[in-house]
Amino acid sequence: MSEYLSYAGKRVIVSGCYSGMGEATARLLLELGAEVHGLDYQDCKLPLASFQRMDLREPNSIDAALSSLNGNFDALFNCAGVPSTFAQVDMLRVNYVGPRRLTDGLLPRLTRGAAIACISSSAGLGWARRLDLLKEFVAIESYQEAVAWVQEKSPSQDMYTFSKEAIIVWTLTSSSALIGRGIRMNCTLPGPTQTPFMEKQTTITPAAQVDAFTWPINRRSVAEEQAAALVFLNSSVASYVNGVALPVDGGFIAGVSTGVVDVRSLLAERAKA
Repeated sequence: MSEYLSYAGKRVIVSGCYSGMGEATARLLLELGAEVHGLDYQDCKLPLASFQRMDLREPNSIDAALSSLNGNFDALFNCAGVPSTFAQVDMLRVNYVGPRRLTDGLLPRLTRGAAIACISSSAGLGWARRLDLLKEFVAIESYQEAVAWVQEKSPSQDMYTFSKEAIIVWTLTSSSALIGRGIRMNCTLPGPTQTPFMEKQTTITPAAQVDAFTWPINRRSVAEEQAAALVFLNSSVASYVNGVALPVDGGFIAGVSTGVVDVRSLLAERAKA
């Protein structure tokens, strides 16, 4: 695998490298020969080329992290995220607005042929029903203005879902413009994954409800399975893959999209079980 999917000589950034999918992504990249630079709110124990503490809830912290990074880069992995146990505004900041500021700040330093991969969620599968609203939102470049817009508009869905839908629409709309600069952008839509993130989520969401989203594979993924998809998308092997929101969910979105499964019925059945 390492010969086919090599990152030798590549300088990459992984935001959210402390644990979960981000840690697994950084670890896989190291195994594939990448020079990995990490960003996170908590210290990372991996042997990275550099590490900078960064709080996506604070614009100044993001800017400080950007200033600490030297040179140009070949790939950015936006893996940081928080579950629904956090305050609504913090979910918005960490899951979308912060990664957006980080990415915009790094764009001038991404090489031609570089790639960006972001983590959304299968929870964002309904993005197309709110496309006009989401396009209006992702057109806002300012961190502060984006937060203010959401507080004024008060979208009806919870902020975790809204932030993950925003990641998808931001990816799809940005990919068309960035490819002209030789930069690809894609995102993944993970299903339930057994990570510290999920452990926190299941303190407020019943496990039966979470596991309904594992149909039809009927198991949660592990972080390494999600990392593999991210690493593929940002690799030279995927040089013609651009503007993709890739489900990595064992087939759940396929079932919903084709009407094979009704989410409400599935949730009811799992709750009874």
